[in-house]
Amino acid sequence: MLNRNTILSVLLIFIPISIAAHFLEWGSTVLFLSSGLAILPLAALLGTATEEIAVVVGPSLGGLLNATFGNATELIIALFALKAGLISVVKATITGSIIGNLLLVMGLAMFLGGLRYKEQEFQPIVARVNASSMNLAVIAILVPTAVEATSYGMAESRLQQLSVAVALVLILVYCLTLLFSMKTHRYLFDVGVAEIESQQTSKDQKNQEHSSHQSKLWLWVGVLLGVTLLVALESELLVGSLEEATSQLGLTALFTGVIVLPVIGNAAEHATAVTVAMKNKMDLSLSVAVGSSLQIALFVAPVLVLAGWLIGQPMDLDFNPFELVAVAVAVLIANSISSDGKSNWLEGILLLAAYVVLGLAFFFHPVIEGLA
Repeated sequence: MLNRNTILSVLLIFIPISIAAHFLEWGSTVLFLSSGLAILPLAALLGTATEEIAVVVGPSLGGLLNATFGNATELIIALFALKAGLISVVKATITGSIIGNLLLVMGLAMFLGGLRYKEQEFQPIVARVNASSMNLAVIAILVPTAVEATSYGMAESRLQQLSVAVALVLILVYCLTLLFSMKTHRYLFDVGVAEIESQQTSKDQKNQEHSSHQSKLWLWVGVLLGVTLLVALESELLVGSLEEATSQLGLTALFTGVIVLPVIGNAAEHATAVTVAMKNKMDLSLSVAVGSSLQIALFVAPVLVLAGWLIGQPMDLDFNPFELVAVAVAVLIANSISSDGKSNWLEGILLLAAYVVLGLAFFFHPVIEGLA
């Protein structure tokens, strides 16, 4: 039976295939599909390298490293799309990442975990804190969109300035959430760490494992840098073929940005959240799913706004109204279901159903200017 590592190893073959497709001009569709499949194992390797380095450098620096590289694949893909001037695709990817983590990943985790265990529990306090943070994310994209809609004749430069100011606020809030989770209220988020440490039978074993990891530190640093470069290469190939390939496949760029690209960038992380949920570790599962959404909303999106401002590809936080509705719906139902600190398979189905409904809506949404 094929396991996760075997499948990811097999997918590595698409790295040379995608490069060959580019130089031998096999067509945009082949290039888009092969580069997308090549990113899947690279994203998993990026996560593994980050975790291995985090073991050596300690919980504080390791937590910061995970917080920085947690969505590195999606950030790299979005940066290349931004550089190519595909601003609306970048915004769609942000939307898709948030609703994908809150509805698809949480839904699969609760459903599959609920099939094995009648009821699963997690920290309600952490769920409420995360809910408040996600509400802020909705406000952050609602306000610029509302300002643009209600201010007739507002200059794009003014909207850009507002977006940059909001982005700085969000990055500050993200830094404060890291301080909260890793320092002042770390005990609320230590469930996963405690479970891992309880599996270590002796202090000697612990020291030996630490020494083993430390001896391989530079190896994993090299892997991290090498994989990041490969992700950048594959992302450039993916973005370069996106418009023509999606047209040939009969997909709108809006649907591709909201549904396809987030799945490519987050597939390995999604698998981790579902796997730990099936082991009855819902705290850890939700920290992966909701934490990824928070990182996208409070860190990745603001960084993209600032990056666009710096490289001359202005990106603001004025989202398509339907994207705004989708994010608000995802946050609302996710917060509602997670507020009691308990989950079951039916709640997972409700989240998955919401994701499917939104996915269908994006699929049938007519092509609009800027997303053709």
